[in-house]
Amino acid sequence: MKRSLIALSLTLLSGLSASTSSAQQPQATSTNADSPAVRRAKELAQVINADKYAEARKYVQENYAPAFLNIPMDRHLNFISGAYDQSRGIEFQRVQEERPNEALVVFKNKLTGRLGGLLVRVESESPHRISGVGLRPVKPPADAKPAAKLTDEQMARELDAFIGKLADADVFSGAALLAKDGKVIYKKAFGTANKDFSAPNRVDTKFNLGSMNKMFTSVAIAQLVERGKISFDDPLAKFLPEFPSKEAAEKIRIKHLLCHTAGLGSFFNKQFMESSRARFRTTSDFLELAKDEKLAFEPGTSWRYSNTGMLVLGAVIEKATGQSYYDYIRENIYKPAGMVNSDCYDLDRVNSNLAVGYEKDYTDDGVRFRNNVFSHVIRGGAAGGGYSTVEDLMRFDVALRSNKLVGAEYVKLLFSPKPELKSPNYGYGFNIDQENQIAGHGGGFEGISSNLDMFLNSGYTAVVLSNYGGASFPVLEKMRELALAAQETRAAAR
Repeated sequence: MKRSLIALSLTLLSGLSASTSSAQQPQATSTNADSPAVRRAKELAQVINADKYAEARKYVQENYAPAFLNIPMDRHLNFISGAYDQSRGIEFQRVQEERPNEALVVFKNKLTGRLGGLLVRVESESPHRISGVGLRPVKPPADAKPAAKLTDEQMARELDAFIGKLADADVFSGAALLAKDGKVIYKKAFGTANKDFSAPNRVDTKFNLGSMNKMFTSVAIAQLVERGKISFDDPLAKFLPEFPSKEAAEKIRIKHLLCHTAGLGSFFNKQFMESSRARFRTTSDFLELAKDEKLAFEPGTSWRYSNTGMLVLGAVIEKATGQSYYDYIRENIYKPAGMVNSDCYDLDRVNSNLAVGYEKDYTDDGVRFRNNVFSHVIRGGAAGGGYSTVEDLMRFDVALRSNKLVGAEYVKLLFSPKPELKSPNYGYGFNIDQENQIAGHGGGFEGISSNLDMFLNSGYTAVVLSNYGGASFPVLEKMRELALAAQETRAAAR
């Protein structure tokens, strides 16, 4: 299954994850000659900039390590072609970090002017063939100037110009919104919702959320805890005594499911991939896919992102309320928040103003678009796959942070990381950036790229929804940059 460039880079790196942990950061070196890893990074940049599919294939065949070539060739070529497509070329800036046989090199994106990192690993022996590649965020140089203070109008103009460049290059299709305390600073749509009919995206176009539905599921659980129907410490056995086994159900607690520490995996397995999507429309339908799962670890002892865990919480909601997951969320999340354009739609029925998701395939003949109609779920649910708009997601943020959906005590629990449960960067259904005090969630799949950021110290809301795979990343990074700069300058002014 084809994935976004960001996700693909993580796959291509595979064994590099340990090298980027806080305990094992590459150390900077100062040498006169390029190391083998830096030299290979510069070569790869030249291949990316050439944007010639056949030449890229030849370079990979001749210069990648045999073990790295076990990854299918189309993934390597998609990485290279995708890097060009999203940058229109990269310019070498500096070497940020090095360690033996590995380098993180900083390049400038010609399309946006932003800096990014290309991490390259090579074999230790000559000719030092490439054994891993991937994208990484980079640190600003020591002499970098702080971001200028911008008014709301200036922020809107800068954001519009930035997204406009991406849209003009057909790198972004979707909608974006930036607000402060529920007051919209910027909102605009770009690109095409349906390429077959050249229907444009609008601000009220409904985009697939991917995993962002996990936020709604988690808020629903918090509501039921607040109402005394369940407890965070309840064993799963209280609701699903045999799932995935009697022994596992006794060990797993609701709190483990909320923060991905239950040891469950993903129901998007081989059976799902080989089945008709029409078979799976309800929570119980999807649970059938996961009934044979085994725990990867003892609940509460490790962290593993789990679609199955959130799906199980959907079943818990149904058992505790006697309602379908969909009805409960409509009545208790969407309705009180004023989310009038949000739901989990049956995609084989008529639904107005839904964007079709698209993925780019890179070929010898150039870029071809492919829709995700037959690769994604026919109906979303507790783990993801619903639809919403940028305006509705702002309403969700406002309702949640004003304690309209659940009390302040429970909002704090949702937004707090759970290191005691081996979840240092994830609360109950929300990603947590502790350094910048951002809570939210993203979603991604073929033709789906979405994100909500809630800036807890300043009241900013940043939403980006795209019907191109991976396309939200540069936009969300730009909005974070603007919101954090405004947050810092206003804090200094106080």
